[in-house]
Amino acid sequence: MQIIPMRDLKNTKDIEQRCAKENGPIYVTKNGYGSLVVMNIDYYEKTMQKIYEAKLLMEGLTDIKNKETVNGSTALNEIWSKYGIQ
Repeated sequence: MQIIPMRDLKNTKDIEQRCAKENGPIYVTKNGYGSLVVMNIDYYEKTMQKIYEAKLLMEGLTDIKNKETVNGSTALNEIWSKYGIQ
């Protein structure tokens, strides 16, 4: 994990290279306290995808816990009926 002071943000080329090399976030401090996080777009997109997938898993686990599920053949029959598939 890299931590840099706010004043180092002036050198954008260096920050961009650090983000690519680290493949992770860079924490930016102001007056010794956390202020910003900088990351490259690839890392951001991967992180957002993981969050989305975790959200879907949590929704599925909640459905199971609340017994809001149907078995596979019932689900397929409902889909086939809805779309007129024989």
